[in-house]
Amino acid sequence: MSEQSNHKHFKLYKPHGYISQFIYEKKRNKRKLGELYNFPEGTMAIGRLDENSEGLLLLTTDGMMSEIVRGAKYEKEYYAQVDGMITDEAVALLRTGVEIGVKGEKYLTKPCEAELLECLPDWVGEGRRVRDERHGPTSWVRIVLTEGKFRQVRKMTANVGFPTLRLVRVRIGNHRLEGLSVGEVVEVKEF
Repeated sequence: MSEQSNHKHFKLYKPHGYISQFIYEKKRNKRKLGELYNFPEGTMAIGRLDENSEGLLLLTTDGMMSEIVRGAKYEKEYYAQVDGMITDEAVALLRTGVEIGVKGEKYLTKPCEAELLECLPDWVGEGRRVRDERHGPTSWVRIVLTEGKFRQVRKMTANVGFPTLRLVRVRIGNHRLEGLSVGEVVEVKEF
């Protein structure tokens, strides 16, 4: 039996309000991934979704696999609900790349796929209520990245004038969110 076969891999529909960590040592009490499932010792999240984001999160006990999946070879697909009715011009800007701040430096995002979503697939679920219709319209945009800077999608949509209100990661590589319930964990053979 090879060392590789001893590793465990999981996919999780991370709910809103959880951090993508198992340990949090600051004063505020945060809901962590270990509260959702009895993961084996040494399990780590591959990449992160911030506390206010939801969707697909891959986890593994294999640190080398984590490095591979975080790389550009694995596309990451997001659905972002934005404030207002996003314009074709804003979507075109997202596609070509926009300037965001990363660690205090200006950074031009790589070209990516971006398009308006006419309707949200029902398998995404309602999630937490973002706001009341009285506060104006919202729309959804689909964005596919090959990079993952800190809060990148949120920074990109804000840059083009449509701040993200709800963010759902729906795909990493060939692994999809579809078929998972919020909070569900499924063990997979490989990534």
